[in-house]
Amino acid sequence: MIPAIFGLSGPQLTAQERAFFREADPAGYILFGRNCVDPEQLRALTDDLRSIHGRTRLLVSIDQEGGRVARLRPPGWSPYPSGQAFDARYQIAPASAIEAARVNAHAMGLELSAMGITVDYHPPLDLRVPGAHDVIGDRSLGSDPMQVAALGRAILEGLSAGGVTGCVKHMPGHGRTDVDTHKAMPTVTASAAELDADLAPFRTLNQALIGMTGHLLFTAWDAENPATLSETVIRDVIRGAIGFDGLLLTDDIDMEALGGTIPERAARAHAAGCDIVLNCWAKMDDMEGICEVLPPMSGATAARLDRALAGTRIGDALAPEHHALLAKRDALLALAA
Repeated sequence: MIPAIFGLSGPQLTAQERAFFREADPAGYILFGRNCVDPEQLRALTDDLRSIHGRTRLLVSIDQEGGRVARLRPPGWSPYPSGQAFDARYQIAPASAIEAARVNAHAMGLELSAMGITVDYHPPLDLRVPGAHDVIGDRSLGSDPMQVAALGRAILEGLSAGGVTGCVKHMPGHGRTDVDTHKAMPTVTASAAELDADLAPFRTLNQALIGMTGHLLFTAWDAENPATLSETVIRDVIRGAIGFDGLLLTDDIDMEALGGTIPERAARAHAAGCDIVLNCWAKMDDMEGICEVLPPMSGATAARLDRALAGTRIGDALAPEHHALLAKRDALLALAA
């Protein structure tokens, strides 16, 4: 198995993709809006992916946070609020906000599992920092580390109840960014002492099964390499100070924060200590290049992948409690208003 997650070009697999995926045997797949037309089509697509590999517990992933980061949208799928909604309610009624975050994520998990999706890149544990770029912005669960950890834990628990594994992101913290990493690499000059607050939510939730790096340069730790490509940050900060021992993914290596060819980025990220490389844009030349430079998946990574998927399940249809969970969420958020 190749330690990479690949994107798909459209709502159905092309013959070229099918042949390539069968031979390459990637760790999993990521879905975007271009792959999601309606529930019937999407479930057929994810069933098709599983049929290629013959394994039910396949990593089929998506970015479904709610708000502006949602690949599944109405009318085919339910709307979900952004992190800011739960942050705002926490200021008034913390217990209501935590329960609202949990039932919202439970409903989200049920909807994703009915689509054959097993992993959601959610929740972001990045603190909201005044004056920072809004690439995180209203996605954040707040500016207080304890609050962010409490809401993040509720989201992980809710997704798990729905049969989906969540992913904490973006380690070691994306909140201080001054630019959008899709377009450029941010340089964070905060001291190690200042950055301890950024680490705190990840440290609290370091037993999460999956985590994702961020493409930020932290001068306090490594003045030359962004976190995704830094052996120092991955070893000493993510695995060390945070204590994370789950499956570590890169953020999308196509982002312009990183330099070099896509295969070069993949090789550097893997060599730095990332378990799996995330490559989103379904460009066949790039995917073939990644397969040429990456070694087969290690035993340690395979064990982490197995643990991450062990609790996932695929629903035959949308569970009947989905509607009740959304109603409970809305009542909790209204109660705190």
